Amino acid sequence: MLQRFLLAWELHTLTKLKLGLLLILLIVVGFAIDGTYYFNSVQVKNSPLNEAAFLNRASNVNGVLSYQDDSDTFGIGAGIEYFVPNSDFYLSGNITHFDNDAGDITGYAAEAGYLPVPGLLVALGLVGISEDNADDEIDPTLRAKYVTQVGQYDMNFEGGASFGDIDAYNLGADLYLDKTFSVGLGFSDSDLEGNDVFTIRAKKFFNQQVSLEGSINFADNADTFGVRGAYRF
Repeated sequence: MLQRFLLAWELHTLTKLKLGLLLILLIVVGFAIDGTYYFNSVQVKNSPLNEAAFLNRASNVNGVLSYQDDSDTFGIGAGIEYFVPNSDFYLSGNITHFDNDAGDITGYAAEAGYLPVPGLLVALGLVGISEDNADDEIDPTLRAKYVTQVGQYDMNFEGGASFGDIDAYNLGADLYLDKTFSVGLGFSDSDLEGNDVFTIRAKKFFNQQVSLEGSINFADNADTFGVRGAYRF
């Protein structure tokens, strides 16, 4: 059983309480601090450490604070993931709010999902945006995540899409070279021109308490990278 408390400084992790600080760097464009509280301690068993909470169906509440330097934007968000006990159903919801001199934007989302087999989640939902001097928008969403073994290795596959006036989608995959180390790729795009982003990412757990991860995002407008170190206790 993992220890129940985690403190992370990030230049995201796993127990009953998770706190993190993430820096996203061009030179430095912003940072975020986030926390996750699991209702029960997460059982690692034989899972990749980074996927143990999902495979253990660990319900949680989470929150985030962020700041983006180039647009002077402050953000706050809160969410919940709930795996219905003694069933294969899943519910989630979150709300975010961003504020800068140009105005306020509030986003919200809700999902209902099902886990037909161990390691596979399929969820349908709604995502909405409310902003100053604009009509509210609500669009349907579809998301899937699958953690499975391929040959000798564990792998994570994920994808999502939203459908509305502007369609958007994202895809990602992670290969676990062992239970502690993963390398992955991601891609996201939408109907908006020049909105595609290609991501390379990696994460390493040195033990159950200490991990380090990094990512590089290649986009038309700017390339960014982030680094995170985490400690659990």
